[in-house]
Amino acid sequence: QVQLVESGGGLVQAGDSLRLSCAASGGTFSMYAMGWFRQAPGKEREFVAAIRWSGGRTSYADSVKGRFTISRDNAKNTVYLQMNSLKPEDTAVYSCAVIQRLRFGIGGADAYDYWGQGTQVTVSS
Repeated sequence: QVQLVESGGGLVQAGDSLRLSCAASGGTFSMYAMGWFRQAPGKEREFVAAIRWSGGRTSYADSVKGRFTISRDNAKNTVYLQMNSLKPEDTAVYSCAVIQRLRFGIGGADAYDYWGQGTQVTVSS
């Protein structure tokens, strides 16, 4: 069983930056990848970014490419999401998730086995 705890959300202005963190514990030896998703009010959950635990290859949604960077600290079992040039449309609850064994595409929520509770990011204009 993997437990995930997110932190770093908050209220910022457009153009500002935030860094989210997600610490994983329990069963981390079997992680294939970690990812970030977000869900805005009235909208479906959408993929933001993911990083493979071995090798560090990353994937991003087109909407965040060039602005967001996902990274990991293997020693701390933690993944980060550095968010720059934030826009009001980035406002959402951001959740991290873990894939233990890849069964589906890394951009789909169905691929993920464990989820964090989410952290609110609000970007004012």
